[in-house]
Amino acid sequence: MAILQVEHISKAFGSHSVLSDVSFRLDAGQALAILGSNGAGKTTLLRIINRILEPDSGQVLFDDHPLVQPDLDRIGYLPEERGLYRRMRAGEQVCYLARLKGMSKADAVAAARQWFDRLGAAEWWNRPVARLSKGMQQKVQFIAAVVHTPRLLILDEPFSGFDADNADMLRREILSLKAAGTAVLLSTHNLQAASDLCDNTLQL
Repeated sequence: MAILQVEHISKAFGSHSVLSDVSFRLDAGQALAILGSNGAGKTTLLRIINRILEPDSGQVLFDDHPLVQPDLDRIGYLPEERGLYRRMRAGEQVCYLARLKGMSKADAVAAARQWFDRLGAAEWWNRPVARLSKGMQQKVQFIAAVVHTPRLLILDEPFSGFDADNADMLRREILSLKAAGTAVLLSTHNLQAASDLCDNTLQL
């Protein structure tokens, strides 16, 4: 079953064309890597899928219907430019973002604590984000992207800031999510990660 269908998406900023007639399909349990040089339109495409930007033409379908705002509750997004509130504690931050995705407070706390334990981050729960290293912040942001069990997980340069061990951990978690039926859309410069994780590639 198609979780995501992108149909003939085009986008320009002024006279500069960023995306031209881009189409692809992503099914449950599949992963697609979006490849391209800087400025090729990878982040623009991900922002269109997340309704942060509107396309000039074309459409995005989610579960066989045009993507609408409530569908975003079933999408997890890890942006390239991290968006954590530096003064909030890490656990509080994840629970707040989970509740924005429609989770109850109790479910958000339980799921967040499970993910913190799973990624070896339990000791960071009450630590302000500003006191976390870049790699620690990246783990917290990843947890925020998956805590609500999304059907579609969008990852923009997810390995940035990770050492080799944590990058391997992230690969294992992405493969586990795929095996559970999550559709994964990955933008990365890490060609080895794309090869290891993804069923297909889209070159922009």
